[in-house]
Amino acid sequence: MEKTRAHHKCVYTDASLSWRQEFRKERFKLPNSFLTLDVQEMSQVAITRGIDPVETTVNALENIESDVNHALAEKKPILIKPNFIDSSHPSTGITTDSRVIEGIVKFLREREKQEIIIGEGSGYADTFEAFKVAGVDKVAERWGVKLIDLNKDEFIEVSPPSPLSLRKIKVAKTALESTIISVPKLKPHRIATVTLSLKNMMGALASKGSMHKGRLSPKIVDLAAILRPSIAVIDGIIAGEGHETSGDAVQMNLVIAGTDPVAVDAIGATVMGIPPTKVKHLLLAEKNGLGTCSLEEITVLGEPIEKVKRRFHRSFTSKLLVYLG
Repeated sequence: MEKTRAHHKCVYTDASLSWRQEFRKERFKLPNSFLTLDVQEMSQVAITRGIDPVETTVNALENIESDVNHALAEKKPILIKPNFIDSSHPSTGITTDSRVIEGIVKFLREREKQEIIIGEGSGYADTFEAFKVAGVDKVAERWGVKLIDLNKDEFIEVSPPSPLSLRKIKVAKTALESTIISVPKLKPHRIATVTLSLKNMMGALASKGSMHKGRLSPKIVDLAAILRPSIAVIDGIIAGEGHETSGDAVQMNLVIAGTDPVAVDAIGATVMGIPPTKVKHLLLAEKNGLGTCSLEEITVLGEPIEKVKRRFHRSFTSKLLVYLG
């Protein structure tokens, strides 16, 4: 396994939490046992490449297995949250590949994790139709996993801690009560610049359109403060360039995974040739203690970024709409 990093920060002990750890402890009510992992562990991101998407996904999770074990330590249902904005086939580069989902389920079941849910609330399609088109229904059947449409879930009104924009928002109860594995597609977005693990959580909202009233980036951060994924797994098997629904597929054969969703999204952006410093919601998320988007604070395991990086084409409308972010 190859490991690359630009900078290694100090290790904190139980007796001395960093200011960032203290902030996260207060905001997310996390125990010291979680916070006192060293910064290298907290910001490890695996990049794997292979021709078998299931095994490539398993390998990515194995590369960060100690982090994953820690993220799944709490006895809660595990919600695998893919991106099915519509019912396009994953080969278009728009929706999550069922084989990546299967790799996650396989990894979890081999470690005796039983209560696994695959849940999404599609924005522009019937969610179960989207599952069927992608083959997610067959994955659920093979592994005995529950499928749910988050659009039909019970919704609970919650308030983000220290909100930047959202005062209240209705969120799917299943998402609130589960350990979340966010599984977005590797693709850019016209307004948010990238649509990866943090923005993917919009599928758990009762009203997705409300997020687009006013600036989107601070709303993504407020949502992440409520539904911060414990694990992020980016499907870069067949990525999408142009914009989030343009269908310009790019064969990458990549999976990117980690337990710091901000760091995972930062690496995902970098792989697409987009500097994380150009992604407003990642900068805001780091400022608000949700993770790091600073590349010098992220340890990359597996494939080096420079070996897999590709400059993704961005649509003309992206240049216009990004100012709404």
